[in-house]
Amino acid sequence: MKQYKHLISHLFLWLGMLACSLHAAHAALEVEVTRGVSGAFPIAVVPFGGNLPGAPQMAQIIESDLARSGRFAAVPQSQFPERPTQAEGVHFDSWRGRGAESLVIGQLQQAPDGQLTVQFRLFDLVRQAQLAGYDLRFPPAQWRIMAHRIADILYERLTGERGAFGTRIAYVRVGRPGPEHFALCVADSDGANEQIILRSRQPIISPAWSPDGRRIAYVSFESRFPAIFVQEVYTGKRQKVSSRPGLNSAPTWSPDGQSLVMTLSKGSNADLYRLNLESGQLQQLSTDPAIDTEASFAPDGQSLVFTSDRGGTPQIYQLSLQDGAVKRLTFEGRYNARARFSPDGRYLALVRGDGRRYRIGVMRLEDGLMRYLSNGPLDEAPSFSPNGAMIMFSRAAGQGSELATVSFDGRIAQRLMSRGFAVRDPAWSPFPQAQ
Repeated sequence: MKQYKHLISHLFLWLGMLACSLHAAHAALEVEVTRGVSGAFPIAVVPFGGNLPGAPQMAQIIESDLARSGRFAAVPQSQFPERPTQAEGVHFDSWRGRGAESLVIGQLQQAPDGQLTVQFRLFDLVRQAQLAGYDLRFPPAQWRIMAHRIADILYERLTGERGAFGTRIAYVRVGRPGPEHFALCVADSDGANEQIILRSRQPIISPAWSPDGRRIAYVSFESRFPAIFVQEVYTGKRQKVSSRPGLNSAPTWSPDGQSLVMTLSKGSNADLYRLNLESGQLQQLSTDPAIDTEASFAPDGQSLVFTSDRGGTPQIYQLSLQDGAVKRLTFEGRYNARARFSPDGRYLALVRGDGRRYRIGVMRLEDGLMRYLSNGPLDEAPSFSPNGAMIMFSRAAGQGSELATVSFDGRIAQRLMSRGFAVRDPAWSPFPQAQ
């Protein structure tokens, strides 16, 4: 049992922090940008016009999305020389010296059939030209989703990179003891529009999104013993997929969404197993006498990385699913765990610890080069945004924990504060798929 000491102590530390909950209060996550890019691109987002009171609110969400990316600086409305809502109302000369280089305008209308239509335009104020213009139609209930989608369009048009504002995050929220002591939550990427999809008196850990973004796998201790469930996000329908004697933990989805890899202790050892969700067939992937856990698939589905203490301390290994070959990836540091692939498969985000502090780092697989992105002392559970631009993780805060994000290059950092709750174990959803 001595060889399991590091991983087991980390598990109890994790559960101990879950128990350090704060007084429960119903509040969404609040985003605070703590570090941004010097010289961020100045942009003016004019409150949207139209015959609906929520029109200015859409513009606020768009402005907030762009600003919290750290790539853009919102120009204060006090500096606006005009507030146009249509292209013919834009007078380029009046914007000179106002500090803005781009301008976003729009208007929101309700059609006779009850649907909403938003028209928005993006202008280059330096070149005095329109860069983009869209007319989008959507149901009223999706107005917040549409605002994030518009921010994604603007972000991609101005940076050349796909935006991830329209994605969602899952996390575990811990309040005071009671029926809602533990809650599995889903929210927009900005922390708003929180929805509780599971409440429990017992711990919930390790949420993981399916590749289509419609299901979440997680571990629940509701029966006092760990069991793995798969739950549909929008219907709440769920299925227990593993409650075998011993350990059932750390589920991760295959890229095709047809199977889960998890850690089971069917025998006297904790190994990796692959479960086909349709047939129920179970395949053992690792057989080492050490603990193998926290698997993560490579984007191409040909291999996975996992944490193992087979070398004496927790380190990251890679398993080929073609021939079963295993190779060690981390050699520096006494603790390397919870590795997750970047969307392009070239990097791993992981937790590195030295016994005093645990930090989030990014390792380049090509040569093993490691960069630290956080300062500790107890940072855990990194999760890449689907565009690879940001990494979300949980960190110690006061008597509990909170979520934070940092850009891939380390220049942009944010806190996602939750007033009244400890919040941890985040998972960033994939890009939404077309319905």
